[in-house]
Amino acid sequence: MEMINLTIDKKPLVVKKGTSILEAASSIGVHIPTLCHMHLHDMNIENKPGGCRVCVVEVTGRRNLAPACCTEVAEGMEVRSHSIRAVNARRTVLELILSDHPADCLVCAKSGNCELQDMAHHLGIREIHYQGEQSHYREDTSPAIIREMDKCILCRRCEMMCNEVQTVGVLSMINRGFHAVVSPAFEMNLDHSSCTYCGQCVAVCPTGALTEVDQTGAVIRALSDPSKTVIVQTAPAVRAALGEEFGLPAGTLVTGKMAAALRRLGFDYVFDTDFAADLTIMEEGTELLGRLNKFLAGDKDVKLPILTSCCPAWVKFFEHHFPGLKDIPSTARSPQQMFGSIAKTYFADKMQVKREDLVVVSIMPCVAKKYESSRDEFAVDGNPDVDYALTTRELAQIINLANIDFKFLPDEEFDQPMGESTGASVIFGTTGGVIEAAVRTAYELQTGKTLERLDFEELRGMEGLRKATIDFDGLPINIGIAHGLGNARKLLEEIKTGASEFHAIEIMSCPGGCIGGGGQPYHHGDVEILRKRQKAIYSEDQSKTIRKSHENPYIKKLYQEFLGEPLSEKAHHLLHTEYFDRS
Repeated sequence: MEMINLTIDKKPLVVKKGTSILEAASSIGVHIPTLCHMHLHDMNIENKPGGCRVCVVEVTGRRNLAPACCTEVAEGMEVRSHSIRAVNARRTVLELILSDHPADCLVCAKSGNCELQDMAHHLGIREIHYQGEQSHYREDTSPAIIREMDKCILCRRCEMMCNEVQTVGVLSMINRGFHAVVSPAFEMNLDHSSCTYCGQCVAVCPTGALTEVDQTGAVIRALSDPSKTVIVQTAPAVRAALGEEFGLPAGTLVTGKMAAALRRLGFDYVFDTDFAADLTIMEEGTELLGRLNKFLAGDKDVKLPILTSCCPAWVKFFEHHFPGLKDIPSTARSPQQMFGSIAKTYFADKMQVKREDLVVVSIMPCVAKKYESSRDEFAVDGNPDVDYALTTRELAQIINLANIDFKFLPDEEFDQPMGESTGASVIFGTTGGVIEAAVRTAYELQTGKTLERLDFEELRGMEGLRKATIDFDGLPINIGIAHGLGNARKLLEEIKTGASEFHAIEIMSCPGGCIGGGGQPYHHGDVEILRKRQKAIYSEDQSKTIRKSHENPYIKKLYQEFLGEPLSEKAHHLLHTEYFDRS
């Protein structure tokens, strides 16, 4: 591979041909500010439109300043990254951006996490010399995401995530000149589009133009209402990322501190979504074996491969883009919705609480969970199974509001019976985890033998598409794994054409799975942060005494006392769902 010699700020370096000035500078620790650029390593996706012009640098012999993000290095190039000319240009560009930006930082959802705000501080912007007309757009509120395009700076990161990574194709630049804006076609509302609410646009937006629908106020009001019994469930990926909001290193497990914080916030019961993840495995795993054995018995009409159904963004994706395949995924509800259904039936009966007086709150790494909890099929007479879904970021906001010193909290346990979980359930939080958990149970149910090897390394990793064959005592099971909806699309196209070789496929909509969810602490495309969160998830799995879902004693008791058996009539009614053609 051809190598290029150059100097940046009089420091000599050698990089590969095709490297941008921005990447070259970063390799020697020189920080060049940028707003539009993103590089998602391990996904082979780089967004370098050169649109914001904040990253301009001075190149010897070049008349104009060069945008570092989209200018490739050249042999002998001499770069001055922070010359007075470059700094002055950056300040001018930023002032122009700010001149068409609302100055409502005090009430902006992104205040304190806004890259535009940070950059204005870094460049010492104290006044704006350019005044003129400001663009105004209507606010668009969907069940999960709020669009405030007055705050959009046209960096187009969201467009890149929506089109290139997720291949959903909802967001694009429309109109011209001063009226240009990133929007769904014809400036329609998000909830009228094929948006999946995966939240990856929210995760990469540098300003407050895209944020999740804030439900913290509603939860605080519920906690303050003495007539309500308020319970909370926490998803597996949250415990691997929540600590980052309080200054802890990425990948720090805070399971016990999280449970303690939730009690101090006033929740009547603190439960774990992992309990419902174990329940999901019982239903989904039994469904997998049922389809598989019918296929082996010669039933040519059986639908294989079976697809996991835990991710609401993925569910909405195939409902819009592949409605002809809606009988392929498992009918099992997500763990969030299984928990809500069991909480408002089995648990409510035990506690002798009326359904309408029981408030179920979810803490999720996912923006789409807000949408999922609002779906009509997950409500009884208008009363939802899950009342409110908060993101990891929203939970941190409430903890801070309550002046709880999170880092110094003691570790506490979840309440029972819906707080007991296994190692299989906690790995739901990362790509490959759901299918690995299913394998641990399905193997033993199918063969009647004890599975000695519980760590299926061949199902793990961060590659966008993976495949493996697991030996079920002489029966080879072909498994596919995809994370990111763009990768999911490739597998669905294979199924559609009849080219798929798989018996089961796990799909998660977000890069890395739930650890990279749109509601997690902002990681700005840093895959190393996702790797650390993933490592934390597997660490908790290893520390569990019980690591197979079907061995959870409270899951056994739930079936004995209430559900009967997996796929029973009651289980179908409470734990399964249907899908719709949204094309």
